[in-house]
Amino acid sequence: MIALTVFVLAVFLGFELITKVPPTLHTPLMSGANAISGITIVGALTCAYMGGEDTHHQAANILGALAVATATINVVGGFMVTDRMLGMFGAKKSAGPGQGGGE
Repeated sequence: MIALTVFVLAVFLGFELITKVPPTLHTPLMSGANAISGITIVGALTCAYMGGEDTHHQAANILGALAVATATINVVGGFMVTDRMLGMFGAKKSAGPGQGGGE
């Protein structure tokens, strides 16, 4: 019951915090979320590495490998989106001669 209460409060608090974040801070928050996913990869590698012939260890190995795969996809995709968003704020390149600059 305590775990359910903590989960519900975390969902509510997370929703309230994220909806109050100004758009200019979304990119740094995404980078922080990517760092958290990197920590998730470390924990998932620990689960995937568990040794033993027991059925519970095999389940942990499979779930750990699945967690490594999904967290890696999350990290790579998050950094790609962050890089693209940061590219939108960069200086715009002007077309030089011979590149359709209208000359």
